[in-house]
Amino acid sequence: MIGKIFITSSGYDPQLGKHVKDPYLGSKASLGACRPDIRRQIKIGDHLFVISGKLPNVRQFVMGGFAVAKKIDASQAFERFPDQRLRKRDDGQLTGNVIVDAGGAQHKLDTHNPATFAKRISNYIVGTDCIVLNDPAEIALGREQTLDVLREIFQRSGGSPFEIVGHYGSTLTEDQVIELREWLLSLKKVSKAA
Repeated sequence: MIGKIFITSSGYDPQLGKHVKDPYLGSKASLGACRPDIRRQIKIGDHLFVISGKLPNVRQFVMGGFAVAKKIDASQAFERFPDQRLRKRDDGQLTGNVIVDAGGAQHKLDTHNPATFAKRISNYIVGTDCIVLNDPAEIALGREQTLDVLREIFQRSGGSPFEIVGHYGSTLTEDQVIELREWLLSLKKVSKAA
């Protein structure tokens, strides 16, 4: 078992930025359209973690993570997860990480280059055992502690998550996966006790 950790696109933050549509962290955890490189490399039983995107004067945080239960194609995801289909929210932002339509073609709301579409629809990751920081108190603790935790886990100095995990993300050992999961769970416990 290994893990991968990456930073989502700039501006994406579940509390203070744009809506994070991929990965989906929650009861039906998944990574469906973004990071085809990671989706291709990761195996069943491995773990994925995601860090919020960069925003001016806002501390980024590890939003959560999950174990990889299955890898399917986007057409299968379209059938299995109708609530994950690409669509617009009431505020005009996109949500959903299933980028195909009912016929398996590129969804009209998916504005990525059609030439890369075929690479992006395989390896839709279905997650399990998701830990997500979603309560404001949990998020506040995550923002406060993320940088120090990443420095400790990776034994690297850096002034931002980007300087520690890099543009393409980083691979985690099994011990690092366990450490990161335990830390996320500890934040949820502290938040509930408060």
